[in-house]
Amino acid sequence: MLTRAPIDADAKLECISYAPFRDGQTPLDPNVEVSAEQIREDLVHVTDISGCIRTYSVDNGLDKVPEIASQVGLKVLLGIWISNNRIKNEKLVDTAVALSQKYPDTVTAIIVGNEVLLHGDMTPSDLHTLLLSVKARVKVPVTYADTWEYWLRYRDIQDAVDFVTIHVLPYWDNIPTRAEHAAAQVAAIHEQVAAAFPGKEVLIGETGWPSMGRMREGALPSRINQARVISEILEAAKRDHFRVNLIEAFDASWKRYWEGTVGGYWGLFLADHRTMKFPPGVPVSNYPHWKPLMGSGIVLAIAVFAAAWFSQRRRPWKPDLLLWLAVGVSATVAGSVLGIAIDKMMYESYGWGGWLRWGSLLAASTAAPILCADALMSGRPLPAMVELLGTSESRTQSFPAFVLGIAVTVIAVIITGTALGSVFDPRWQDLPFAAVTMAAVPLAALSWLNRPRAGGRQIAETVFAAIFAFSAIYVVFIEGIQNWQALWTSGAYMLLALSMYGIRTKEGSVQVEPSTS
Repeated sequence: MLTRAPIDADAKLECISYAPFRDGQTPLDPNVEVSAEQIREDLVHVTDISGCIRTYSVDNGLDKVPEIASQVGLKVLLGIWISNNRIKNEKLVDTAVALSQKYPDTVTAIIVGNEVLLHGDMTPSDLHTLLLSVKARVKVPVTYADTWEYWLRYRDIQDAVDFVTIHVLPYWDNIPTRAEHAAAQVAAIHEQVAAAFPGKEVLIGETGWPSMGRMREGALPSRINQARVISEILEAAKRDHFRVNLIEAFDASWKRYWEGTVGGYWGLFLADHRTMKFPPGVPVSNYPHWKPLMGSGIVLAIAVFAAAWFSQRRRPWKPDLLLWLAVGVSATVAGSVLGIAIDKMMYESYGWGGWLRWGSLLAASTAAPILCADALMSGRPLPAMVELLGTSESRTQSFPAFVLGIAVTVIAVIITGTALGSVFDPRWQDLPFAAVTMAAVPLAALSWLNRPRAGGRQIAETVFAAIFAFSAIYVVFIEGIQNWQALWTSGAYMLLALSMYGIRTKEGSVQVEPSTS
């Protein structure tokens, strides 16, 4: 926990990026027109922490920003979104030029293009020509914004700008930087770029840290890390005398469609309620609602023990101490990580499909330790999928076994999607370590402690086990050993693989191989 917010109550930021989109709005929809009332509401909030905003375009209603900013006392670094559509580029340039002339005391600079070279939307020579043409039409400074690597690669662009604007995002580095080293990385890169462009001011046009999302190697998104990185970057900027524009004012949920969970949580204000993440004077915690989250874990742990106790009371034999140990481990693990799993579901669910996916996984994973505790004490094995979906002769007649089988099927199907996503599209894929662990521990215990003496493995369970085992190995290989989320997820995948591999069917069912037990 940090004892203070990253921004002092009596000091304001140099500048902060601003995009007004919310409630399903996206700048990629040409029909979206943000209202003046919505922009005004946002900018009034921004005045509490900054004296300046950076915008990225003048369409979708953002042409209203300079007028409203002038009324609330904000300066504007006015952005022009440059693409490969030359006709639209000309229209946006004309709008920006007119706004700079109409609001000369508000628009302090024009940023022509954002990462155009990085995205390949324009050649360096065409960009150079465009920058010079805009410079000739305005009285305010003109610049271009791109990652620092691309500025060093295309240094001739400096002749067409009044100052250099670079993006330094340590989380997104090809070799991600840990939060504790991020501010030093930003300062070092600023020094390197400033040395490459003597006589030009170098503005850090984008920098910051996400508060939620997956780790990249040792770079961990969290509320504490976001507050820490921002605070240390501001201290470095003050010490080394360079200007910084933070990204960004508001969490941008619309970015999650392209960038995953982490893309939507770079703001200093929450997207839905437009309230500050880090109010001055309030300690910063990764889990601000930790009390109900901890309480839910305690309730689950009690429920697991209760299920085992009631189950063993109905049986004529006394359960083995090993079974109680398995119940204890399952209850402890599930109770310890349920709060984390709930928190991750709340932040990582995007759209109705995301809520259905992660909500179903959380429900099945929460039920798993309770159902497995009952099965352990009742002497029932982990049901095979053929006992749910097979012929009438092979289907289970036990209702508790049927419910447990449904939970196992839901977990296996959803985790197969996340596991394969971690293999084929890992950059944006969240790592569901908490929910998978809640399910994997009790399933593994039941699979191996209550195995049938006869029967064999089904094809479905064998395929699931192979997918989970392969994904577990690949995740560690691709993510690296610094990423504890990946290591944890990999371990949970492997445990789940062992659980699926240990499932046996009734004797006489379709088998992959003869039973050796």
